[in-house]
Amino acid sequence: MKIACIASSAIPSATANSIQVMKVCQALKQVGGAVRLWVPGKHFTDWVQLADFYGLTTSFEIEWVRASRFWKRYDLAWKSVELAQRWGADMIYTWMMQSAVLALWRGLPVILELHDRPSGRVGPWLFREFIRHPGRKRLLVITEALLERVQQEYHMQLPQEWVQIAPNGTELERYENLPQPEEARRQLGLPQMPTVVYSGSFYAGRGLDLLLHLARDFPLVMFLWIGGRPQDVAGWKKRLSDMGLRNVHLTGFVENSRLPLYQAAGDVLLMPYERSIAGSSGGNSAEICSPMKMFDYLACGRPILASDLPVFHEVLNENNAVFCPPQDTALWSKTLEALLADADRRQRLGEQAKADSARYTWRERAGRALADFLINLDQ
Repeated sequence: MKIACIASSAIPSATANSIQVMKVCQALKQVGGAVRLWVPGKHFTDWVQLADFYGLTTSFEIEWVRASRFWKRYDLAWKSVELAQRWGADMIYTWMMQSAVLALWRGLPVILELHDRPSGRVGPWLFREFIRHPGRKRLLVITEALLERVQQEYHMQLPQEWVQIAPNGTELERYENLPQPEEARRQLGLPQMPTVVYSGSFYAGRGLDLLLHLARDFPLVMFLWIGGRPQDVAGWKKRLSDMGLRNVHLTGFVENSRLPLYQAAGDVLLMPYERSIAGSSGGNSAEICSPMKMFDYLACGRPILASDLPVFHEVLNENNAVFCPPQDTALWSKTLEALLADADRRQRLGEQAKADSARYTWRERAGRALADFLINLDQ
């Protein structure tokens, strides 16, 4: 089975969409056969570097395709589908609506991942064309909330036989045999004090002001902020220094291969999302998102303190996480204080989180999508 993957993500890049694409391609290779990924760019990057950067263990082929932003990636879509056919692809797996429609027009089977509502002047038309055009196809939607929103906006009920809810995932093997928080902190050279971890980007809506509030409320707790673009990290370091806060440690970008150890250093893992969440490409995803950190947090086996957003309840519940309204900073402080004081509760939450993570692996996700689709291909 030759699976041609087409994405508009920059490779390599620390953005969430780039990481997600690479994790998906690895999983497809692990369960489906030959995988080749086409992405925009001019320069080849060595696989060893990519494997460390993204935390990958299974290699797959990547081709960088020259594409112009002037053409809004339509030239990337056309070139990639053309190259995929020359390669002899049995199917297209893509995150790009343009590629999905072009592939259907050429009679190729298509799996399309949908992470947000179709937007722009052409996006809604392309989506309707993908739905309307006959052919072998599968639509993967990352949350039930997104599927419901799309169906409402387009006034249609999408056919259940080729629509699948596919939340993001994690890799359990990367989270096996993690040390206890004290040992993880020792290995990372961090101080031995209660530690609360946030990992992810620093875009608007990620709750950085709430993290700042908590750091001020808990001067004897270390707050480990993992990630962020260099300019964001520099800005926050200056702000924290000006405020005299010494209990926040910003790591900057951490290679995905090392991320589990950093997360394991935490006694509590935070998801302080706001009611409006900006992504790397803009927009608001608070009602429809499926953050990759949520699944890594589960696999890490630590208690999760999360914003009480309805979409998170598709995965998290009162047995594997604790919830607080995003805007109630006083309640966040009170809840965190109670969690840090109750080791037994933290252990129970962490153990349940670890157990629940088994349902959300990248490999299981890929296998489920391909299994149904391959049955259709054989018909």
